[in-house]
Amino acid sequence: MRLLHGVRVALAVTAACAAVALISQAVRVPSPVPVSCPERWGGDRPGGWVPAAADLDGVEESLVPGEPVTAMICAYPGDSTRPGGERLAGSRLLTGGAGAMARDLGYLPVTASEPGGPCTRKGGAMTNYLIRFAYPRGKALWVGSAEEAGSCVTTTNGTVGSRSYIGPDITAAYRTGTWNPVRPEDPCLGFPGRRGQHERMVPGEPVSVLVCGQASYDGPAPRLEHGGETAGALAAALNSLDTLPSENTCRGTEGVRGRTLRLLFGYPDGPPAAVRILTACEPGVDNGLLQANLDENTRDQVTRLAPPA
Repeated sequence: MRLLHGVRVALAVTAACAAVALISQAVRVPSPVPVSCPERWGGDRPGGWVPAAADLDGVEESLVPGEPVTAMICAYPGDSTRPGGERLAGSRLLTGGAGAMARDLGYLPVTASEPGGPCTRKGGAMTNYLIRFAYPRGKALWVGSAEEAGSCVTTTNGTVGSRSYIGPDITAAYRTGTWNPVRPEDPCLGFPGRRGQHERMVPGEPVSVLVCGQASYDGPAPRLEHGGETAGALAAALNSLDTLPSENTCRGTEGVRGRTLRLLFGYPDGPPAAVRILTACEPGVDNGLLQANLDENTRDQVTRLAPPA
């Protein structure tokens, strides 16, 4: 009788452990990331879609976390006036720069909510892209983006997304097999922002700030560059403002003539954090993900640091 009772207890314990293991497996094992390019684009707009979200550490903070070893680009050409269901046109395995591509995409500012702001929805040629980043030990991650006429694209890894526009850089990489994004000659132009700007207007500890005015028809934008102490003080002032998720719009102040300035906060590594200042508009501070009203203290600092109008 004791032996039979022991067998029953052992069987019960084994069954309970098996049930726990099955539950644990069901919770922890994500949908596998496909190995090859899907035959059709599964989204209904430019960018903003991946066939499966990856179960990787860091996907909540960065489009491409960690250090992938290879990258494959899948292309789905179409028309932005009739988006959705585009067929696969081809794929390209990068022969150079996969790590640099991952690093650059990983620096883009991201948010878990849908990035806000108006879109022109300009009709024209469009190409959706899927980028499959492969990691050691069989891990992989998809990033979905696009190049389209209105530059109104969401880039996503299935967990977080970015409105920073990188379509032309992906197209160039698909055509050449190498990641080598072209940077503008004028430092006041380009630069889509920096990771962390969904939480703070100016993340981290900048070591410089470039204050850019508006370019004229016959010359580049006027600018003045300032060092780390000034950059830190200005960043602190901007970070003290009460922020809301950006809609990338503002209301002009009637009868007030203001200035449009662009602040580029530099760092020892990675891209600058870009902040737009509209002195005659509310909200007058915007980094693409957050916006805030411009108070008198910050207005005075920016005005004092700006180049002559």
